[in-house]
Amino acid sequence: MQITGMKYGHQLLRLVDFPVAETLPASASLDEVSGLIQRHGGKCVVKPVFLGGIGKKGKAGLVRIVNNPYEAMVAKKDLYFAVHEQGNRSVQANGVTFEGFVPSEVEVYVNISASTLYRAPVMTLTTEGGVEVEEIPPERKRVITFNPATGIKAFHVHDALRELGCPAQYISPLVQHLPKLWQLYDHYGLTVLELNPIRMTLKNGRYLPVACDIKAAFDLDNPAWRRLGFPEEIFSTELSRFEAEINLLRTHQGQSDVVEINPKGSILPFMFGGGANSVSTEILGDRAILSSDFGGNPPYEKMKAIADITFRHWLPQARVLLIIGGRANNTDILTTFKGIFDALRDQIDLNPNIQVVVGRGGPRLVEGVTYARDILDRLQIPYAFFGFDSSMVSVIHYALELDRWLEQNGPRAAASKS
Repeated sequence: MQITGMKYGHQLLRLVDFPVAETLPASASLDEVSGLIQRHGGKCVVKPVFLGGIGKKGKAGLVRIVNNPYEAMVAKKDLYFAVHEQGNRSVQANGVTFEGFVPSEVEVYVNISASTLYRAPVMTLTTEGGVEVEEIPPERKRVITFNPATGIKAFHVHDALRELGCPAQYISPLVQHLPKLWQLYDHYGLTVLELNPIRMTLKNGRYLPVACDIKAAFDLDNPAWRRLGFPEEIFSTELSRFEAEINLLRTHQGQSDVVEINPKGSILPFMFGGGANSVSTEILGDRAILSSDFGGNPPYEKMKAIADITFRHWLPQARVLLIIGGRANNTDILTTFKGIFDALRDQIDLNPNIQVVVGRGGPRLVEGVTYARDILDRLQIPYAFFGFDSSMVSVIHYALELDRWLEQNGPRAAASKS
């Protein structure tokens, strides 16, 4: 469940008094837009509104900077129902926002999300925002670790900015405001909070960090997000038939979050936990058929139903079945593996050439792996198992390289090689 942009983002950030760009809705009158432009140096920014987490609008030419209200209305007409290619899917806007232009010589990027490396939330910070953070060299950004019980403190931000060589005039206002983002993340059930860019502008002789775009993801199973009072329809997107079937299985125990990434993909990933979801989705890219999170200790019946639906839709086209997650604390590995591999046994006729890669840790791991091995041996399905002492990233790369090899050589070559 995600939101992007300032239509609702400015309401979210104002809960913790974080400065935001002045924002008007699509219904704003010509006079209101004219006033916005006058208050912000003769410019405003017009952006389309998309439901869900939609990024890279600027690169797609869907952000317009205009100099008068008439240009703003033309941009509104052009962008109101704009279509954006997001990966392998087309998404359509439903509205626009008019945002005051914020002049700045520096753009800051900040992200709070869960880290699989540290097994805790971390803050990623750089003073070279406005671009994809992956494009920034590691030495020019900092990953801030902290104790979630006490949160992000001023000294965390101060030390990171000094290490990055941030100009002195910007450090104090950033130290004042960035720790507020942890309050927002922690109090309202967020799993990702990203501001990109934060622009540093002069106000009353003092620099002020102003959020100009936001991406936020919420944990649907954490009721804290309901305190925001946002209408539930803002989190809705057009669901595929597969996504709709899986969503019917949503219960209190166990997660069943899925998003189709590439209906023509070749790796079918069962992801357990937000960390596995983030890193797998990033590394696998378009080869992943879907992005998922099936953590939360699902019971056998639910896991079996999820796997049955997933295999019915995607097993015929997949080359690699990837089951990936960190070291679970309370998820019963034997129970989840029984659900997945019983479903695979029942539907193996859909694709007897599938290959299996597993990277998992947690309670009853040995029993779960033994159960999976026995089924796969009987089905004569090639497999590779990795335990909790293996790097999750390495396991995902192994599955990726296996898929590439199968693409070039085919399953028969793999069988002869084994």
